[in-house]
Amino acid sequence: MQSPPPDPLGDCLRNWEDLQQDFQGIQETHRLYRLKLEELTKLQDNCTNSITRQKKRLQELALVLKRCRPSLSCESAEAAQDLENQMKERQGLFFDMEAYLPKKNGLYLSLVLGNVNVTLLSKQAKFAYKDEYEKFKLYLTIILIVISFSCRFLLNSRVTDAAFNFLLVWYYCTLTIRESILINNGSRIKGWWVFHHYVSTFLSGVMLTWPDGLMYQKFRNQFLSFSMYQSFVQFLQYYYQSGCLYRLRALGERHTMDLTVEGFQSWMWRGLTFLLPFLFFGHFWQLFNALTLFNLARDPECKEWQVLMCGFPFLLLFLGNFFTTLRVVHQKFHSQQQGSKKD
Repeated sequence: MQSPPPDPLGDCLRNWEDLQQDFQGIQETHRLYRLKLEELTKLQDNCTNSITRQKKRLQELALVLKRCRPSLSCESAEAAQDLENQMKERQGLFFDMEAYLPKKNGLYLSLVLGNVNVTLLSKQAKFAYKDEYEKFKLYLTIILIVISFSCRFLLNSRVTDAAFNFLLVWYYCTLTIRESILINNGSRIKGWWVFHHYVSTFLSGVMLTWPDGLMYQKFRNQFLSFSMYQSFVQFLQYYYQSGCLYRLRALGERHTMDLTVEGFQSWMWRGLTFLLPFLFFGHFWQLFNALTLFNLARDPECKEWQVLMCGFPFLLLFLGNFFTTLRVVHQKFHSQQQGSKKD
């Protein structure tokens, strides 16, 4: 007895029925997702408005305390101080809350990305983006070391120099965008360590436009040697800061969104002070670059505007990096002295 011939159309119809059942389940899941999304948006708006109201009232309360403080008795002054401490703590809690709420982009992000919401809603997404930022800095730093070494010792071409400077422009531009997104997501990056990347972007752009000539050749080797040293120090900083941050986060002493920086901060005091000589040497090298460029600008053969336009950013970088690092070191010495006096 022969078996019935296969029925391809029947198989297709049965598969279609299975697909239809799956599709109905997908539609229902998507409907629930959109409902939850609308609920989430309403909750975000309510939370944002409530925080804004609270912050406004806290500011008003702080003004009242400031006005009445001179006339308070000793006991009342202690109570007022305790209230101020609680208000500061509340501001910190608001900062953590706002890291999970949509917010308007700052001027820079608005110009670059438009009015796109860049707030990541989960801890895992925030940490993954922060980790990607750190890896990006590490990999590009290694690439910059290799290219600057090649340009300094193996190649002597304005084309390869231009490619190196273009990479620097792209690198610093990308850093400023990523850091702005990380700040929107709760990273507490100090002002100067963000601003100096904008200065470095401008400096790299001017170096990119500097035409080949006598002045450029006089400064070329010094600049490439400095770039190589700076990338090496940045590699050291990333390697040791990432380990220190991991240890401090595990102890609950640092925020999960804290980043490695190309400088020195107070949390690095324990275990990373050996980096200070490398940092200060790099800062004074920036000053040396500025003085070299100012001296070149006085040369009668100097016709390029790029000479002065590179000198001023180098001077600004030296002043910002040196005095910011010096202020951190001074504050730590001062706090240690106060702690020893109390003991």
